[in-house]
Amino acid sequence: MKALYDLGGATGSVNTLPLARRLQVSAASATEMLGRLDALGVVRHNRYRGAILTAGGEAVALEVVRHHRLLETYLVEKLGYRWDEVHEEAERLEHVMSDRMEQRMSEALGNPTIDCHGDPIPDPAGVVAASGYFSLTHARAGERLAVRRVSDRDAAVLRLAHDLGLQLGARVEVLAESAYEGPISIRVRGRRRQVPIGIARAVFVG
Repeated sequence: MKALYDLGGATGSVNTLPLARRLQVSAASATEMLGRLDALGVVRHNRYRGAILTAGGEAVALEVVRHHRLLETYLVEKLGYRWDEVHEEAERLEHVMSDRMEQRMSEALGNPTIDCHGDPIPDPAGVVAASGYFSLTHARAGERLAVRRVSDRDAAVLRLAHDLGLQLGARVEVLAESAYEGPISIRVRGRRRQVPIGIARAVFVG
């Protein structure tokens, strides 16, 4: 259900193949899982139109997302993990986190509204704040922006973004836009950098 939320949000329909790729399972296994979730009433699945979360499914997904993002932030801020090390750890722990631990962890962190990668943390009621940020690939030459979020899907991307100075809050001046899927030229922390297009897609600014 969290994968469905990640891929389609609360209202977007998700086809089986991208879901199977996200979960690293076969399309047949993904279809079987969707059938079970449909029977439980947390997903509506149509083999031709894809799958969409019901209200109940969305609530479950958002609770797991909240667990995941609190865990990532706690691991970075309290246990000294790097931001590229925490995604897999949080994936393992998010399903066994009790409500009591969730509350204690949130309080210990000062009840944050974003995680260590800039992703919004759903509040206890499942409300997610809108961000309005956009990918660095859509920035225009001459714009001065701040890094607001970096996708946590790929640890290698996070490491490269860090090495380029693209941490949360960093001020970025766009010097030249991408040409034919080439790098984007920026100035960050006083240094000129060439950001590969694959990295720029994962960096969100505003």
